[in-house]
Amino acid sequence: MNRTSALPLRSQTPPVWAEEALQDPLELLSDQAYLEKKAANNALEFLNLWPSSKPPVHWLSSIAAIAKDEAQHLQMVLKLLEKKGGTLARSHKNPYAFDLRKLVRQGKGSQELADRLLVSALIEARSCERFERLSESGSDSELAKFYKSLIASENGHYQLFVDMAKKVLPAKEVEARWNRLLDEEAVIILAQPSGPRIHSGINERRA
Repeated sequence: MNRTSALPLRSQTPPVWAEEALQDPLELLSDQAYLEKKAANNALEFLNLWPSSKPPVHWLSSIAAIAKDEAQHLQMVLKLLEKKGGTLARSHKNPYAFDLRKLVRQGKGSQELADRLLVSALIEARSCERFERLSESGSDSELAKFYKSLIASENGHYQLFVDMAKKVLPAKEVEARWNRLLDEEAVIILAQPSGPRIHSGINERRA
């Protein structure tokens, strides 16, 4: 079983998405650099979000490990971007992540924290799937090898975020919420505009 088939995502990204995204590999790498930066910052935000003074065992070390991985990925992306003669865009927007974060139950204490963890898990799971699509493309062997090297890490991160949510709320409640958010994510990703971005949609004319 390949990694993509093992992911819980409700919708699957077709190979044509990678072909379209790789039409501008430098812009794709610039987009990813910002995503890795945001992922590292996002992980660190969870350090102080546990509602009591004593977080569960491995909470802090797990967060630190994720942040370290994301920072390393950022370094790798920037190195590759420079090698290929690209530059980092001056600004960046990620409507996919923005739409997902609208689903967080703001001001609801433990429910908000669990939702934030699950949204992070969704982003990691979708990124894992997209990296696999990119690794299968034959248009750039260097990029294919690079994205293949990131798949296992993204897969581990999504599972870890789900496990952390189960330290915040009962497992059955988390599973129910997770399934609802997976349904919502499938709608959100399909609504994204196409282009050279990790979380872009698919050009309807090529789908």
